[in-house]
Amino acid sequence: MPKPVVLIAEELSPATIDALGPDFEIRHVDGTDRPALLSALAEANAVLVRSATKIDAEAIAAAPVLKVVARAGVGLDNVDIKTATTAGVMVVNAPTSNIISAAELTVGHILALARHIPAAHASLAGGAWKRSAYTGTELYEKTVGIIGLGRIGALIAARVQAFGTKVVAYDPYVTSARAQQLGVHLLTLDELLEQSDFITIHMPKTPETTGMIGIEQMQRMKRSAYLVNVARGGLIDEEALYKALTTGEIAGAGLDVFTSEPPVEGGSARMLLDLPNVIVTPHLGASTDEAQEKAGVSVANSVRLALGGDLVPDAVNVAGGIIDPYVRPGIPLVEKLGQIFAALAHSPLTSLDVEVHGELNAYDVSVLKLAALKGVFTNIVSETVSYVNAPLLAEQRGVEVRLLVDEDSPEYRNVITLRGALSDGSQLSVSGTLTGTKQVEKLVGINDYAIELPIEQHHIVMLYTDRPGIVAVYGQKFGEAGINIAGMQIARENAGGQALSVLTVDSPVDDELLDEVRTAISADLFRQIEITES
Repeated sequence: MPKPVVLIAEELSPATIDALGPDFEIRHVDGTDRPALLSALAEANAVLVRSATKIDAEAIAAAPVLKVVARAGVGLDNVDIKTATTAGVMVVNAPTSNIISAAELTVGHILALARHIPAAHASLAGGAWKRSAYTGTELYEKTVGIIGLGRIGALIAARVQAFGTKVVAYDPYVTSARAQQLGVHLLTLDELLEQSDFITIHMPKTPETTGMIGIEQMQRMKRSAYLVNVARGGLIDEEALYKALTTGEIAGAGLDVFTSEPPVEGGSARMLLDLPNVIVTPHLGASTDEAQEKAGVSVANSVRLALGGDLVPDAVNVAGGIIDPYVRPGIPLVEKLGQIFAALAHSPLTSLDVEVHGELNAYDVSVLKLAALKGVFTNIVSETVSYVNAPLLAEQRGVEVRLLVDEDSPEYRNVITLRGALSDGSQLSVSGTLTGTKQVEKLVGINDYAIELPIEQHHIVMLYTDRPGIVAVYGQKFGEAGINIAGMQIARENAGGQALSVLTVDSPVDDELLDEVRTAISADLFRQIEITES
């Protein structure tokens, strides 16, 4: 059987090719050579591009067996997503590949503005020695305002806090609890503009956000304030910015993105390049070796998943829909919850409700139902389980599956619960969430017991009558066997009632020791859970 053909249309790192593995026929073409590209697409099952290759309607029409277009980067301006969707072609990108690079470049612009580094360098390189002309300002105890507290905004907050700054933010979709986790104070946009010494914008470009920083907003800023845009050209009104910079309305600006790239002669972007109080870079947000390699490896993995029939978390047009970036981190969490559920179930599953509570209520979370089914069946059927065959496995076993969504989540921003009925008439539920800036996957509930424990590879779950000395019993037995307990949570309904103990251990526990501990504590439920990584 011939191998699927993967077409590489632009230069990618060796690590990208390695990530594809040996299961594909790799072909190369110059994506900017249009006739050569169209010819090569005729037999391609997947094509990998950066930004120079246009995959438009003509290219898609020339690719009758194409299944995946993979953009090794973030932007998709060179891919016709609508036509691809109509043709049944999946489009994937690497949405998180450049976030650290973009955050670091933003901080670089802030520092360069504060200390006039580019101008001082040019002056000295030109033979002048003008120390007094380039007196700058410290970041210490200054206020940095971040417009858009998403992944990049959060990374910037952490970095500028190290300089002793006060960080404030405007983001209508971020809760005060989330901001508090980041050490950031939420303000209205007007309040942020009025209070900040440095302002950096990190919003998506939409009709609503285009030109959101205009002359009215700049007039609210301090005359000593600096404005930075490393996100999207057009978020700042360039004509208004030129006026503010030339009239002394604000002190300066750092720009990596423009409304036209490269800036065209006579355009609003081009006028900004000649100003002495502007620092510019040619859209370098993702231009690091690390970001480029991450992007290539990420889309290579996506291609492998897509051609293998699995769901691809970084796909932007799965089944004609979209997996929102806010939903994506929940996919591996729900898979793990499915594995935990299956390990705890003591009889066959007859029905399963996938309950999504909290802010995710506002998004399409249908993919989480697939993730739950994949997790449930991963370790209990002999065949390989994918997002494609998991619903079929449920149907074959007579398992009814529902997706239930609401906004009720009083303790966490989001909680996902798998609640199932078993064939013996009992019910079982497991709940999980993502916490903190690193989106740590946590188990937060089993049946009616509330816990909070990071999900790791090896867990032991015990249910027993609460009484003194039980923890010492199993702690001693595991310790004598060389099993290290890395984490533990205990929950109970009331003193002397049933207690649930969930342990994280560093290595698997053999069956003989498990039976010994079970007997020693007279456990009503005793399960070892091994999480299989997808």
